[in-house]
Amino acid sequence: MKRNWTALALALGLTLTLTACGGNPGAAETPGSAAPTGSQTPAAESDLDYVKGNGVLKIGYTLFEPMNYLGEDGELTGFETEFATAVCAKLGVEPKFVEINWDAKLLELESKNIDCIWNGMTITPELQEAISISDPYIKNYQVVVIRAADADKYTSTESLAGANLDAEAGSAGEAAVAADEFLSQASYTSVVKQTDALLEVKSGAADAAVMDFVLANTLVGTGDYSDLMVIPDLELSVEEYGIGFRQGSDLTAAVNQAMQELIDDGTLNELAVKYELADLLLANQ
Repeated sequence: MKRNWTALALALGLTLTLTACGGNPGAAETPGSAAPTGSQTPAAESDLDYVKGNGVLKIGYTLFEPMNYLGEDGELTGFETEFATAVCAKLGVEPKFVEINWDAKLLELESKNIDCIWNGMTITPELQEAISISDPYIKNYQVVVIRAADADKYTSTESLAGANLDAEAGSAGEAAVAADEFLSQASYTSVVKQTDALLEVKSGAADAAVMDFVLANTLVGTGDYSDLMVIPDLELSVEEYGIGFRQGSDLTAAVNQAMQELIDDGTLNELAVKYELADLLLANQ
């Protein structure tokens, strides 16, 4: 829907929902109808014991290539999928992937429909106040995707001031649109997923989409999106990905320790190389 930017800024501040978009990964579920249990409800005495008692870690995700997506065999795969599965092995639990509405991720977490948000989540000051967040592990930034045929027309944010823009609701891309002097003047429409924004640009329903470089680098210019391109030399924001847990959760420290072990033994780098993310892995910086 079209947004009034003053209202959007207030909504983003109130909801605190900015982002921000292998092997045997466990069962994947569709979004549930999670209801909030109160504002910033403290985590259980031990979230780690709660998860181990259940024997599963419920992982909130959206389809976001190369992080979490369906492979040719129809099974969930991706960097985050394999990363989470490797961490679960160290924790002694099974991964259970639960597909969520990204704009409602904090409610899903607080209601315990999921135990963590693990899907290329951009770390923001607002999220740091609302939830516990792991150590950062991937660098990312926001880019603008356009049709290759419009390469001469759209070269900067200023040239997009009168364009039709899309971004994922509650994402870092949406925040980048609101924050930019020129993009905030454009006609903006929010979509449910970043891939929806790509389809809007491809079909001509939108002139441009603002999204994660990680996703755009994987999809744009190839296959179904061979007629799209990223505007060169235009980085709207530089950010880092982290894993979100309930406020005060001791799962945060346990996952940080498991993550460090996967860095030390080279597993995380191997996964980053496999999914062409090695240059963005913070351990390699």
